[in-house]
Amino acid sequence: MSKQLQSRSDTIMPTSSRRSFLAASAAAATVLVSKAASGRDYSDSAAPVRYPDPDIVSLDPRFDKYKLGNTPIRRIYHSKEMLWAEGPAWNGVGRYLIWSDIPNNIQMRWLNEDGHVTKFRHPSGNSNGNTFDYQGRQISCEHGNRRVVRYEYDGRITVLANSYNGKQFNAPNDAVVHPDDGAIWFTDPGYGSLMNYEGNKASSSSPQPYQKEAIYRIDAQTGKLTQVTDDIFKPNGLCFSPDYKKLYVADTGASHYDDAPKNIRVWDVVNGTSLKNGREFTSTTLEVKGENVAGMADGIRADKDGNIWASAGWVGDGYDGVHIYAPNGDRIGQILLPEICSNVCFGGPKRNRLFMTASTSVYAVYVETQGAHIT
Repeated sequence: MSKQLQSRSDTIMPTSSRRSFLAASAAAATVLVSKAASGRDYSDSAAPVRYPDPDIVSLDPRFDKYKLGNTPIRRIYHSKEMLWAEGPAWNGVGRYLIWSDIPNNIQMRWLNEDGHVTKFRHPSGNSNGNTFDYQGRQISCEHGNRRVVRYEYDGRITVLANSYNGKQFNAPNDAVVHPDDGAIWFTDPGYGSLMNYEGNKASSSSPQPYQKEAIYRIDAQTGKLTQVTDDIFKPNGLCFSPDYKKLYVADTGASHYDDAPKNIRVWDVVNGTSLKNGREFTSTTLEVKGENVAGMADGIRADKDGNIWASAGWVGDGYDGVHIYAPNGDRIGQILLPEICSNVCFGGPKRNRLFMTASTSVYAVYVETQGAHIT
């Protein structure tokens, strides 16, 4: 501050009063941030967001370069009819976002050019996770039919996998595609067979309705199905590292197993076909309001720098949203949402926009990085 401005400021307000004013302003700012984080209004009548968006939270200096100071979190779609939004995937050619509403048995589509939303597919087999292969074909994990499918250009549906070792899958959940060989990797935790709400409830009361939960690989050339590991309680969202040398998988087994950790696991990928050295990548435990709490990660994606962007939920204010982890597993940032976040993907023409499916809404925010993969 220049002497001229300082002199003028001293004339207008005594030093002691100015200190009181600054303290009061800081307190008010804290209240505003707390209010934004705990009950933000995303309706059309909501007041504008004062930059920087208080719900984009930096927990570590490593996150600062990814946080844009002049962009808001936007709710791009909401409907009281939507029950559980999941499986966002970005189509780079069509420039649209698709996602599943599992209980309503539909897929929705949001168009980039004008934000128009339409019902994309019904019925959808109670689809959960969606992705696109490197030929632009959509791949979906169907809870209701307990299978992984591909939608062909001529409108046909190709069943890629529906059983292993003579037993039906529990309910495939999420999938990713390897660019080198086109292989599809997917998880089978079984939630769609544990309730009629998201699929078709199995007659068994076991949390493993048909077989042990596991992670699988479908060979793109031969169609051969391989179980790459079952060393996990309930494998959910998954993604590769930018160099495809690691596979990250969210474990949500705590939903049904008392001894299951709330974490994200990681394996080394061997020759693009198998896994080894499974270990914990990070715990989901976080201190919120002076208390250590742990929710569950669900859908996850990697950015080009190797950070992992993970949906987070089932705790509440100050936790639910998206947690960002550095390549070494440190949590470095958060995007707080007023709903439980189920899944994420990078998209937009520059792949620098994070889309977040969250309960009855879809949110989006620009970030200063790009997704490591096509979706």
